[in-house]
Amino acid sequence: MKSRVLIALLFASSSLLAQTQPVIVAMKKPTLRIGKLSFKDLNQNNKLDKYEDWRLPASERAKDLVSQMTVEEKLGFMLISTTRMGGDQVFANGVQGGGPKTPITEGFNEEDLVQTTNMFTRKPLGAPNMSAAGTTKGVTQYHLRHFILRANASPEIMAKWSNNLQELCESTRLGIPAIVASNPRNHVTTDASVGLSVGVTAFSKWPGELGLAAMRDFDLTRKFAETASAEWRSVGLRKGYMYMADLATEPRWGRVEGTFGEDADLASKMITEIVLGFQGAKLSPSSVAMTTKHFPGGGPQVDGQDSHFDWGKFAHYPGGMFDYHVKPFKAAIAAGTSAIMPYYSAPKGKEFEEVGFSYNKAMIGDLLQDKLGFHGIINSDTGPIEMMPWGVENISIPERYKKALHAGVDIFSGAADPTTLIEVVKSGLVSEERINQSVAKLLQEKFDLGLFENPYVNVEDAVKTVGNKEAVAAADLALRKSIVLLRNDDKRLPLAKKTKVYFETYFQSGRNAGGEAIKVSKPTYPGLEFVSTKEEADVVLLWLVPTSGGLFSSQGSKIDLNLSKNRIDVNHVNEVLNTKPTIVAINYTNPWVIEEIDKGKATSIIATFGTTQEALLDIVTGTYKPTGKMPFTTPVNQAAVEANKSDVPGYMEGPGYGLFAFGHGLSY
Repeated sequence: MKSRVLIALLFASSSLLAQTQPVIVAMKKPTLRIGKLSFKDLNQNNKLDKYEDWRLPASERAKDLVSQMTVEEKLGFMLISTTRMGGDQVFANGVQGGGPKTPITEGFNEEDLVQTTNMFTRKPLGAPNMSAAGTTKGVTQYHLRHFILRANASPEIMAKWSNNLQELCESTRLGIPAIVASNPRNHVTTDASVGLSVGVTAFSKWPGELGLAAMRDFDLTRKFAETASAEWRSVGLRKGYMYMADLATEPRWGRVEGTFGEDADLASKMITEIVLGFQGAKLSPSSVAMTTKHFPGGGPQVDGQDSHFDWGKFAHYPGGMFDYHVKPFKAAIAAGTSAIMPYYSAPKGKEFEEVGFSYNKAMIGDLLQDKLGFHGIINSDTGPIEMMPWGVENISIPERYKKALHAGVDIFSGAADPTTLIEVVKSGLVSEERINQSVAKLLQEKFDLGLFENPYVNVEDAVKTVGNKEAVAAADLALRKSIVLLRNDDKRLPLAKKTKVYFETYFQSGRNAGGEAIKVSKPTYPGLEFVSTKEEADVVLLWLVPTSGGLFSSQGSKIDLNLSKNRIDVNHVNEVLNTKPTIVAINYTNPWVIEEIDKGKATSIIATFGTTQEALLDIVTGTYKPTGKMPFTTPVNQAAVEANKSDVPGYMEGPGYGLFAFGHGLSY
């Protein structure tokens, strides 16, 4: 890190509020000394403005700064878009996978990314959309200060890049710092698509969200959130686009993997621990601000189709359980979540206006803000203005901005060019007073996080913090606690010492044509002998990883949860089951239907939710006795899936629906 002015006067009292002098770090702007106290002179007027005075309440500081900002600065501040590090090709060529893989550096990507095609539906856009701006241009010309980082880089590179970005921001007229957000970075996940999860990174590696819920250990859940929060802060990530308070009541929905299951009470407890762990009791310099999503619950999608796509634009409530889906958001509000993100979906039914939730005043203004009392930031999901304008397709983009602002949205995700939004205000479609309300909320978050005093990170500390031994030990425990023993009819588990094991993993992502689906593992594990063929084995351990191919592979066709429809060769599985005593482990990203292999031979079944080979082996040997419980109900067959009521959890669907019930889990 470059040399900097560092002033840390501890325990100094202020004549205003007797607060402790925070650490002040200035790279580009001078500092002011008032008595024994220090402040940053961010606008370089050689006097202490209210927004520079850390002794004042965040609301007062925000009001002062809003009064000094131009319309252009305010409206750039109301956009959050992808930012790309040097060499980062995410979304290049207008697709999820991006362009050619190049080394990622701490430098800036100065290329604008303009898309003419909807990256999700793959259909032409009505007008070109700049989804990412060249970094320097975005900060200095468009006045962007909210960014989504999607790159998977080393802690050292991320920390250096973060400092470079903050130095650029500090050099501008008012010295307003950036806030960098990310999707989850700490989970084992099958679908690590851009916008959902970054997947396995240098950060500590925990179970998927369903696995965290399967643990039923709320202390360890809090430990996870506190650990991840420290890792994130160390590299400069101060905002999480997470976690999902949505409920997995529609088993076909492509985002079940990111939920905490089907039960509103369990999800509420999980969200509470997550928010308090990442943020603390209130936002502070020790917080990562949470963006709880997707209000009022993205689970009850018609036929399980997702509202990233026009064929999945509607949510519905055939069981009359709308309030059930709102319950986890109430818990998030009570825990103090900094922001809430509405989903793209439009509610289907006469009692609601059939427009996307970001446009729906009854949902945001009336319900979320007035009735539920949420006064934090309303952050749109990525692209409802340009790509997913469900219910408002026939009105202009300026009118869409107007409707969303009227509904209560404070910050728009997915666009990096504020030109149209500036025109919306200058033409009188939306008042500057309404804009000021949103900008003040966004500024307060930054003041509370301490970013105006010190947005910089210590690169050496980042390297030491991310994935440290304590974090890995806690994560390893969680990986084991997340595993559920579903069936042990023959008492085959735990395996006896000296058992000869043939260990086969079956996973075909579908992304590489002709790729090998079966992987045979021969790990070194105390007490077991791993063999090369099933003929040599006493027992086969068969780990199935079904997948639809990922959310963004959807074509709108009917969703079938049978294993054979999700890249599993059931003939191969049944051949194994009929040849040797077999333990079947199944990774659940949805409540899979296992009827095709459950024909009397599948007497030993384990459920995983994003874990490691080592953790699975600890369970099958009894080194760690299984304690996990199912976070959702698995349907008995596809007919039950298709007859389900999308807003009703499986355990309420009635007799005959479930094979493995919510909360089911055995031990030794």
